[in-house]
Amino acid sequence: MQVFRNLPPPARRTPCALTIGNFDGVHRGHQALLHEVVQAAGRLGISPCVLTFEPHPREFFARIQNDVPPGSGAPTGTPPVLSSSQGRGLNPPHRISSLRDKLAELSVHGIERTCVMHFNERVARLDADDFVEQILVRGLQVRWLMIGDDFRYGAKRRGDFEHLSRAAQQYGFELHSMPTVLEAGRRISSSAVREALGAGDLDLAQTLLGRPYSVSGHVIHGRKLGRTLGFPTLNLRMPPGRPALAGIFVVRVHGLADTPLQAVASLGTRPAVESDGTWLLETHVLDWQGDAYGKLVRIEFLRKLRDEAHYDTLDALTAQIRKDAQDARAHFDLRS
Repeated sequence: MQVFRNLPPPARRTPCALTIGNFDGVHRGHQALLHEVVQAAGRLGISPCVLTFEPHPREFFARIQNDVPPGSGAPTGTPPVLSSSQGRGLNPPHRISSLRDKLAELSVHGIERTCVMHFNERVARLDADDFVEQILVRGLQVRWLMIGDDFRYGAKRRGDFEHLSRAAQQYGFELHSMPTVLEAGRRISSSAVREALGAGDLDLAQTLLGRPYSVSGHVIHGRKLGRTLGFPTLNLRMPPGRPALAGIFVVRVHGLADTPLQAVASLGTRPAVESDGTWLLETHVLDWQGDAYGKLVRIEFLRKLRDEAHYDTLDALTAQIRKDAQDARAHFDLRS
């Protein structure tokens, strides 16, 4: 899959079938949309393409609000580029997937080109007409477009399906709307996935995603505390933004051997040993030794054991880690 930061250079712009969105998690609703894009591209002989944004627009708007200095004369409510529906309380969503994992899933589902647009003040201030003309028509050469039924675009989210319908007639591209995808009568959405992960309901998350929830990354050096305690860990730094889940989990590790390895993992801020609030994924692989530094691994989450906790002594922490490892072994023994 080709990945472009912002828009492709003029020499590499070719007609495309397109969809637009954040695609956090690439859940089954997203997958249905991607399937339609790929099918249309095949019929028309053009490339299936996705336009997505980094950071998430709600992260950007929350940052604007938090950076407004007191006494500056700026309004204390929503910033000028933000409508009330855009901000939704200005709480940035917990991230389901990193950009790496999102791009990997888009590729799995047949997308050939992804444009990752840097969402900044310039993009936020683009009015709906300019968004269509500058980005969709000139920048991406859209010929076929499908959007979700809740898609909005342009400054203050003034662009909607009716506006796109007029633009489609003006510029000569085909426009379609994707109906909501339901699971047991409930809308499949990134919000629903976040709720399931936040509640530790990994079975529901898997149902909504169509696959087990996982996180990938390169193994980095840590403080080696786990090794000192007798439980060496693979450390993965999490991307900016708070992850959608936290706690201690039974997991499988992909990328170190021909088959997945059994493990137990901690995802959080490590209140027992740190106080800086940095999020880290630490994974202890059961009955495995080797050098994993620098390797790209994927951690597949199977079951939540407990929430993070603070321990007054290293002995108490070590005892709890030992119990977590035993609980993970018991989980795998029951399924062997």
